[in-house]
Amino acid sequence: MAPYNKFVMFILFFGIILPTWVVGKPQVPCYFIFGDSLVDNGNNNRLVTFAKATYLPHGIDFSSGPTGRFCNGRNFADFMAEHLGFASHIPPFAFSNGSDILLGLNYASAAAGIRHETGHHLGDRITFNQQLQNHKLTVSSISDVLGGSDLASNYLQKCFYHIGFGSNDYLNNYFITAVYETSSMFTVEEFTKVLIQQYRRQILKLYTYGARKVALHGLGPIGCTPYEMSRHSSNESCVEYINTAVQLFNHYLKLLVDELNNNRRLQNAKFIYLNFYDMSMEVIQQPSAFGFRVVKSACCGTGLNNGALTCLPFEVPCRNRNEYFFWDAYHSTEAANKIASRRTYQALNESDAYPFDIYHLVQL
Repeated sequence: MAPYNKFVMFILFFGIILPTWVVGKPQVPCYFIFGDSLVDNGNNNRLVTFAKATYLPHGIDFSSGPTGRFCNGRNFADFMAEHLGFASHIPPFAFSNGSDILLGLNYASAAAGIRHETGHHLGDRITFNQQLQNHKLTVSSISDVLGGSDLASNYLQKCFYHIGFGSNDYLNNYFITAVYETSSMFTVEEFTKVLIQQYRRQILKLYTYGARKVALHGLGPIGCTPYEMSRHSSNESCVEYINTAVQLFNHYLKLLVDELNNNRRLQNAKFIYLNFYDMSMEVIQQPSAFGFRVVKSACCGTGLNNGALTCLPFEVPCRNRNEYFFWDAYHSTEAANKIASRRTYQALNESDAYPFDIYHLVQL
């Protein structure tokens, strides 16, 4: 999630068009999504925040137009729902109703992080802790629908859980030294360890709510985003100190996956790590091999690399969107999301997912 210019607040408008929900034949009974703007599909729409995408050109290639997705079209979670066999995209928690909850919900919120203070300078957001509380309410409702907690527990352990946090804890917390104190309290390594420790506690709480098949979203090379390259006056090189922090987080996250999988108290649970960093760097370093032409500039935005400001309301984006890796200052295009979802669902390289991919996880 990129920091948003204050001028945006005056011209944002509210509203959402929900996709039609049609029950398909999914590989899992339900799919639950926790995260930030990379997978937010409308939970921020009614919040008082700069971090929302309820206006064109967001959604210019999405069937329902602008919905709150920070993308020209489908985000990673949308594609994953399709891979899993769902006939429609998973609805946002903020607009869910009735028996929809049995198919899963999306709790993600732009600007949210692992830490509670992360992203507060942008306005309201739904932190991971708050997303967990929302899921607790959902589990209670599922128990009511199915007729008891035991039936709900048996149902939920067959579902797929996708969790993706951490980017904002660096970009909208640790590295904004004028607003947040974390950089004066911790070194990067200390901060990362504290972050992973809190993440561990939150994931274990999700386990108590019934999660058994869990994919943890590693961080991408956010030092290569148009915003960070613009902020550091570069149109060629990625910002290495940011990428170094990201790689440190990913290192400890992968170790956490091993720890959780080796924890005998977590019965019937399996955790995997999705390696977005290496997949993204492959595209950035060899874009033509993946059908991309532009990987250092955003399709929509202003300034150097189109990354100085986020995509503003009714701005005219690039026409050849399938050739761009970045949609706006921080977020990937539908074309990039399609590749990432396909490679994490069924790994192209052994390193794409660890210890195995989503396809094999949901078969357990």
